[in-house]
Formats: sequence, C-alpha cells, structure tokens
Amino acid sequence: MLRYLVILCLALVLPLHGGAATDGSTPVEEHHHHAAPAAAEAAGVGVDERLGEKIPLDLTFNDEAGRPVRLADLVTGPTIILPVYYRCTNVCNFLQNGMAAVIPEIRRKPGEEYRVISVSFDETEPPDLAARYRRIYQGAITTPFPGDGWRFLTGDAANIRQLTDAIGYRFQRKGRDFVHPVASVVIAGDGTIIRYLYGTAFLPKDVTLALLEAREGKVGKTIRTVVGYCFSFDPKQKTYVFNLLRVSATVVILTAGAFLAFLLTTGRTGSRQRKGGS
Repeated sequence: MLRYLVILCLALVLPLHGGAATDGSTPVEEHHHHAAPAAAEAAGVGVDERLGEKIPLDLTFNDEAGRPVRLADLVTGPTIILPVYYRCTNVCNFLQNGMAAVIPEIRRKPGEEYRVISVSFDETEPPDLAARYRRIYQGAITTPFPGDGWRFLTGDAANIRQLTDAIGYRFQRKGRDFVHPVASVVIAGDGTIIRYLYGTAFLPKDVTLALLEAREGKVGKTIRTVVGYCFSFDPKQKTYVFNLLRVSATVVILTAGAFLAFLLTTGRTGSRQRKGGS
C-alpha cells in the first residue's frame, strides 16, 4: 500500500512541477491600484474565507449573449470562480491573463473535468462587454480550448451580492472603479467552497491540486488520501507544499524492507540448495 502511495505521489509531482508559470512569490492579497491598502482595509475590503460552506447555485446571471443562466447549469464539476469587473485596467486583467497562462499547464480537460467562470461584480456592465473579454482571454490560451470551458457572466446587484457574500468577498465602489481583493475561489460541483487562490499569477500545482480536492466526491477516497499524503496546504503561504520528509521516509522504509525481504528470500533459497546437495 505504501509503495502504491509513493508511486502516485511521484506521478503527481512530476507533471505538477513542470512548466511553472511563476516563481511562487505570489502575494497573499492585492488591491486595485486606485486605493492604498490602508484605505482598502478601512473600507472593509478583503476576503473572509468560508471553506466548506456552499454558494447558492440557484442564482441567475447573464451569459455573454445576454441570456439568463443559472450557476447550477455551469457548476457541474470543479469550478474556478474569478470575481472581476471587465472595465478594470489593472489587476483584473492580470488575474485573467494569469489564468489564461496557467490553463495549458493544468492536466485536466477544460469543459469536462473543470470550468472557469469570470463573474463581474459591477452590475452596470453589459453582456457584450463580457463577450469581448471572452474572445480576448480565450484567444490568449496557447492550447486548444473549448468555448464552454471559460464563461464570462454579468448580473444584477442582488445576485452579485448574494454570490460575493457567499464566498466572503468584500469590495467597495469608488466612482466608476472598485477597491477589491484579488482572489479566486475553487468550488466543487455541489457548490462547496474548497480553496481560495490569491494573487494574479497561478502555480500549476496549486490549481491542479485544488481541482483534485474539488473532485473528491467523484474520484473516491484513494486520490484524496494520496493528495493529503503527498501535499499539505500552507495557509500562510497560500500554496500546496510537497511533504518531502514524509515521502522520503516512506521511500527509505520501503527500500530497507525490500532489501531485507531479498536477503531472507535468497538465504532460504541457498539453504535449500545446500540441503539438496548434501
């Protein structure tokens, strides 16, 4: 069993650490440049993590063509929600560019095994603006990508507030702009909040492991056990950390056990050969 766990750990680690799009120095939290951090804090801007709670999937937004769509129709599996506003000229662009850059490194099928949803928290933004940015960011993805894999929504103030309140995302309007945190939310297919990802750049391993956690109800306990055995989520650094000592110790124990078994087996074989020859 331990050998099986180690093999799966190595299978996870090798693709996850390849082609990282960032050096891992992602800030824990950023704010829009129109307000200093002190002002943002005073305005009550930030994220109250609500891990394990569920978002209301019966909320209705408008898709890129202006048609009403329920979250339940889009959240059919692991989903990454990006709270943004499309007129933002700073971090919202960087956030979505960061997602477009990391998508080719995610070893999962977009549209089938996960979906990304950008949701505008500016109720004045129209669907045609969402459609424009859909073309921009999906066009920036360097690998084949299904159109349904990343959706861009707009909505009214009531539905927006219910969603942002549910994920603990606090923002404030400042004229035509907003003061807001920079955070993404990974949820399971039933709307359960699994993980928060902070900053405008993403590590492939962080996104992939968060999606694995979000699939827990479907993949069963085996994969969840392996992820928990090989990786731990560091709440301070906001990233997954490979459990090097634990896995290394397991490898040493398995190697020593295999060597001992080899000695015992060869010893018994030699003893039988000597008895048969006497």
